[in-house]
Amino acid sequence: MLVCSLSGLVLATPAEEAELEQLDKIEQELETQRDWAKYRWGKASSECYQNYWVNYCISNARAQYRKEIDPITQQEIALHEVQRKLRKSLKDQDDQKRAAERASPEKAAERADNQREFTEKQKDAAQRAADLEQRRKDAPKRAQENKAGTQLD
Repeated sequence: MLVCSLSGLVLATPAEEAELEQLDKIEQELETQRDWAKYRWGKASSECYQNYWVNYCISNARAQYRKEIDPITQQEIALHEVQRKLRKSLKDQDDQKRAAERASPEKAAERADNQREFTEKQKDAAQRAADLEQRRKDAPKRAQENKAGTQLD
């Protein structure tokens, strides 16, 4: 019932987050109610096997369980609908915030600086690779020079 009254509200982000936390608590309470109903159903159905009319007893226990669980299910459905709307609203607000940050001049300048640094690092790496390749090509020549220069008399 509380859930149905909250479905039409449009709130700011902190209020929506607080409401979402409150709805999570309500969801936990509903899960507890569901667990207790399952416990009572299990207990009643196991007690039915002590009676002579087992099927009749189990059908009565099942009917009692359905009476307990149906309102809980309806409340959960309404609760999940409100939670979906809130989560979608929060996600949309986060997406808008990120889009605004990406469009800011500071971020654009930062991206340009990062791109420039990246290209410089790529050029430096290519230069180092070229130097290393040149040294590898010159290695036999340097080895020969070293050998010739270290001749003992």
